[in-house]
Amino acid sequence: MAGGGAGAAPQVSTEQGSNKSYQGPMIIMTALFFMIGFITVLNDVLIPSLKGVFNLTISQTQYITVVFFGAYGVMAVPAGLIINKIGYKKGLMTGLGIMGLGLILFVLAAKVVSWPFFLFALFVVASGLTVLQVAINPYIAALGPSETAASRLNLGGAFNSVATFIGPMIGSVFILAGTEGMNTAEKADHATGPYIGLALLTIVIAGILSFVKLPKIIAEKSTDEKLDGNALQFSHLAMGALAIFFYVGAEVAIGSLLVLYLAETHMGGLSHELGSNYLAYYWGGAMVGRFIGSAVLQKIPAAKGLAVVSFVAIVLIVLSMQQGLIDARMNIHVIDLSSLSFAKITVPVASLMLVLVGLFNSIMWPSIFPLAIRDLGRYTSQGSGILVTMVIGGACIPWVQGKLIGDGSPEAWRWSFLLVIACYLYILFYALRGSKVLKKDSVENLNDGGEV
Repeated sequence: MAGGGAGAAPQVSTEQGSNKSYQGPMIIMTALFFMIGFITVLNDVLIPSLKGVFNLTISQTQYITVVFFGAYGVMAVPAGLIINKIGYKKGLMTGLGIMGLGLILFVLAAKVVSWPFFLFALFVVASGLTVLQVAINPYIAALGPSETAASRLNLGGAFNSVATFIGPMIGSVFILAGTEGMNTAEKADHATGPYIGLALLTIVIAGILSFVKLPKIIAEKSTDEKLDGNALQFSHLAMGALAIFFYVGAEVAIGSLLVLYLAETHMGGLSHELGSNYLAYYWGGAMVGRFIGSAVLQKIPAAKGLAVVSFVAIVLIVLSMQQGLIDARMNIHVIDLSSLSFAKITVPVASLMLVLVGLFNSIMWPSIFPLAIRDLGRYTSQGSGILVTMVIGGACIPWVQGKLIGDGSPEAWRWSFLLVIACYLYILFYALRGSKVLKKDSVENLNDGGEV
């Protein structure tokens, strides 16, 4: 999932003479990957909860994703400047501190039952997560031999995926369950449970981190030469940035709207609690796909893999829009953590098509990212920063789809997914054409003063 520690780690090294085992710090870093995924996916459960608390329209609920993912666009560059100024360890602690403050503000927002206050608190939480995202990859890469850095990053990504899988189910128990008959203030207060626990956990991790010996990271500077122009001169990077924007936007749009969609009468009127349990399969598919994709992408080119999964995603969403599949019903068993059992739900076949998209989303980021930064030479770091900033797609696409849904009529819901199809069509284009490195974009031509 976007926001889950995905991305290229900067080239770093530890100080000489460090032969210590960093098993303890590795556990902390892995826990941070888990927290990032868990907090991010809780938004999908929070949306139906706050919709009822504040009597929001579907479009208004998407301000949650706008504010949360918008923080990445606003704070990514400042986060990098902060970490360059104070160092990676202090950067991690700063990110935890900002995130903890936001979690406490979230609880206060529930006490005063203020929608703007809720959004502000979420922005603060996401700002802390942004700082963590910038700092955590190089740290986890530095906790051991450089030859096994990719393995450690994959481990962190795996724990992030586990969090996005179980997060909706835990959220359904602590945020959505048992709210029948509650008044507005009680519902708002009920939603704070996981955030109180996360605030306490954040404080504990920050405290432990302050006492743990971590390697001092030294950035490797290949040259002091001033760069001419910027990485956007490379067409495959510029188009790759758009591909990241549309991928994150499409993935978040499906995840953030699925519970509300299933609650619609024509979709079966599923309760928000059971809908959240069903949503776990969407993110679970992404988790399974990561493991499958890590093996598959060793055997086929990233562009070819990206073309296949984006095409399948388009087909699945087109199928989800077919009236016959919306009307057809099927039984699915979902995990109900409140009773530690499986609950049987009846859902439209069309909804299963949307859930399956999660499986094919899984390799999109790890395919797009390396294709976009390929052959950038000394512009690689700058290009990576541009790509991470494009996570802001998770703020824009869901909001636009919410606007398209409008009053929530069945036809508006159905046709709003044309926007998501458009996102995957662009990703398919990028896989087939846009990811090619053009001769005029080569670093050598730029060095020779060639036109771009």
